[in-house]
Amino acid sequence: MATHFRSYIWDPVLIVCQIVLMQCIYYSFLGLWLAGVDSLVQSSRSLDQIFSYQALGFATVQGRLSMMAFILNSLTCALGLWFFIRRGKQCLDFTVTVHFFHMIGCWIYNAHLPAALSWWLVNIACMALMAVIGEYLCMRTELRAIPVNTGPKSNL
Repeated sequence: MATHFRSYIWDPVLIVCQIVLMQCIYYSFLGLWLAGVDSLVQSSRSLDQIFSYQALGFATVQGRLSMMAFILNSLTCALGLWFFIRRGKQCLDFTVTVHFFHMIGCWIYNAHLPAALSWWLVNIACMALMAVIGEYLCMRTELRAIPVNTGPKSNL
């Protein structure tokens, strides 16, 4: 059987492990970004900042800083896509999966779907940033020139 350029075998264990890894990256770095934001305004840390849709709002300084933490987290997660997923075609899939599971977590935490427009706007913007930047980084790596051996040649 002939080998194909970049042929991949469907590996569900690898995909599930990558999903779990991206969720860990998402929540770990979101927690770090929120801790940094909280230290700026001397605010107390809570799970509400991650899962409650009321925490994201344009009206308060804390809400705007939380939005900033979510946006910075999408940049950090784009780096996670670049380091661990490494396929431009899969960046959008993993981005939507991460944010879908975050929406499910928010739904469970609040006992209903998020109703604030600011929550939806921030998450859609974060999805777009994470997918586009992750794809850009992965495509840049995938399209890098393949080094050809330019060692000494023998004359035959």
